[in-house]
Order: sequence, then structure tokens, then C-alpha cells
Amino acid sequence: FQGDSITDAGRDRRNYHNMGNGYPRYASELIAAAHPELDIEFINFGISGNRTSQLFDRLYKDCIEFQPDVVSILIGINDIWHRYGGEKIATTDLQLATNYRAILERLKNETDAKIVMIAPYVLDADDKQAMKDDLVSVGAIIRELADEFADVFIPLDELFAEAIKTQPEPKYYSGDGVHPNVNGAQFIGKIYAEAIEPLLK
Repeated sequence: FQGDSITDAGRDRRNYHNMGNGYPRYASELIAAAHPELDIEFINFGISGNRTSQLFDRLYKDCIEFQPDVVSILIGINDIWHRYGGEKIATTDLQLATNYRAILERLKNETDAKIVMIAPYVLDADDKQAMKDDLVSVGAIIRELADEFADVFIPLDELFAEAIKTQPEPKYYSGDGVHPNVNGAQFIGKIYAEAIEPLLK
């Protein structure tokens, strides 16, 4: 599992087998229960605050060196968030596309891993409309890259948008629109486990 705080989710970074409290925990539990015969090793290298450039910088030591069978990536929301406020250094759409493509090309060229790409999302929140607007172009970039590189693509933004229609209140999955609560983490974990099932046969 590669990504930012949504993947990190408070994991113990001294132990990369620790799944934290986010979707990797729930996804790995479901997958392991469904496939005890596979004895799958789950590794979580999500790091809070990471952008695409930082994931690229650590890609060898935190991924390629392990030669994984499957690698999943949920990244990009911090590239958007850093466009707003303070002394943050912005990542343009072009830079994000370049960084993400470089990550995917290295994975294709230096591993035999199946690639799972997960679309970033922004849920309803009072202060996130600008980020939601930016996600339109960023989401399009990631979908285009997924068409080219991904073995599995999870359109999490669309799935959340549809699921929230049946929930009792708009913050059911996330209090701040970005970081999932338990409901959100379980939702992502279940979708993830179902989506990668074809890769485990």
C-alpha cells in the first residue's frame, strides 16, 4: 500500500507490516480471510503529507526493492492541498502528471508488480470547494494514466459520491472531506478487497 495520510492512517512506522487504522487494515483483513491459502504478506508504506514527488523519491527503498506482486497507489490530494495558503509550494497539474507517470514507468520497468491505482477524492466539507474543483482536472489525469498503466483502477471519487446519497448525513465517511473515519476506511477497504480479487486468482 503506497500513499499519503489516508494510507498511513497512524501506522507504526517502525513496522511496515503494521496496517494502521485506515483502509489497508480493513482491506488486508478481508483479503487474508478470503485467501488463507495464499499466505499474503501485506506492507504499508503510506506516509502522511506525501505528494507525488515524495513518493517518487522514496520509490526504490519503499517499494521496488521489495519486488512486490501487487502495488497499490492512492496519491495526489496533497499535491492539490499545497496549492492553498501559507508558504506551501504548489504542484501544478503538469508536474503531478509528470511525477505520477515517472512512478508508474519505474514500477513497470523495474518490477513485475500488478498495479492498482486508486482515484483521490474530496467529500463534502465547508472549506474544500476549491480542492473539489481542482480534483476535476487531477482526476482526469489519473484516469488517463490508469488507462495506460493500471491493472486495476478504483474510481473512489465516483464510488463515494454515489454511496453518500444513501447515508444519513454528509460527513458519514469523513469529518474533514479528506481523511476517512472508520466508516470511510471500512468502505474503501471493502471496495479494495473486491477490486483486486481478479489479481489473486
